[in-house]
Amino acid sequence: MGEESDGSGASQGSVRGRCWSAFRRSPFFPATVLVLIVAAAAGLFAGSYTYAMANPTPHNIPTAVTGVPASEVKRAEFVQGMERALGAELRLRHFATYQEARNAVDDQRVYAILQNRHHAAGLDVSGASGATVAQLLAETAPRVGEEIGVPVAVRDVNPLQKGDPRGLALFYITLAAVILGFVGAIQMSVHAGALNPAERIAFTAAYSVLGGFTIVAVVDWGLGAVRLPFAESWLILALTLFTSGMVFTMFNALFGRWAMLPTWGLMVLLGNPSSGGAVSWPLLPSLLGEIGRWLPPGASVNAQHTAVYFRQHQHFFPFAVLIAWAALSCAVFWTWRHRHPGGRETAAVAAAG
Repeated sequence: MGEESDGSGASQGSVRGRCWSAFRRSPFFPATVLVLIVAAAAGLFAGSYTYAMANPTPHNIPTAVTGVPASEVKRAEFVQGMERALGAELRLRHFATYQEARNAVDDQRVYAILQNRHHAAGLDVSGASGATVAQLLAETAPRVGEEIGVPVAVRDVNPLQKGDPRGLALFYITLAAVILGFVGAIQMSVHAGALNPAERIAFTAAYSVLGGFTIVAVVDWGLGAVRLPFAESWLILALTLFTSGMVFTMFNALFGRWAMLPTWGLMVLLGNPSSGGAVSWPLLPSLLGEIGRWLPPGASVNAQHTAVYFRQHQHFFPFAVLIAWAALSCAVFWTWRHRHPGGRETAAVAAAG
């Protein structure tokens, strides 16, 4: 009985092994894997954006101080009341003059200015620095002032453009550049697989330059939604498209047909929600806010935002981030170019073998 049972078990195991082997070689195996990946990606995609954007909550808001509402005591009461109402810390930075505080706003080091204004409190917010932050401060400050008996006058010293009242246009054009950047690289692999590595980089640069131009032309000239500084915005969008395309190309050389997974994870699941475009960095979960500055989508939003609203205060850092990612991607792709699918040189070597 024991031997028969062992034989039957071995036979069943052999059948299962043959079935699994046949399934692995069939077209149903990769299709099944894709079904599971797409299902997981759908949940992760919805979860990442919901986690970052569904209930934006401030953690700390850098705020300039140039005076006191009425007295040191009243200022302390006002600040404490604001922090209780916001559930966040007002990170106060003292400046000797109002102009110094305005320069700090333009440098995007602070989001508001608290000052003494004729026995009252003045709170200057900057809608262009972050619409959601400015709205929270503008709604909360008068209520807190009323509670402590100090009138609070709120004004927006750097409002958003009329065609972009929520400040989302720059996020959307960056999102377009990021997604079209790696989609273009995917299509290049599918429809122009015979391109050699140098040619692939050159054509990625070509569609990036042309794509950046068309985004600026449609959004500014065509729709008139946002007035963009033409040359600078074009440069930023072209660099974003190229970086995104080369990130996919790099992963394609490293992981082959599964390159979409790390590309999507880096650029879309992590990069876009943490970019500060849809929700300002002070309102994002703290870790996302820190990571976002170092990823291509966040760097692109940062550079574009400064170019449009703080033209005289552009920083090199976001450009350095984009250039670094582009250079890294090109270097990795070039180093492992022999592993990249396609190319006439690869095809010739395979044919000779």
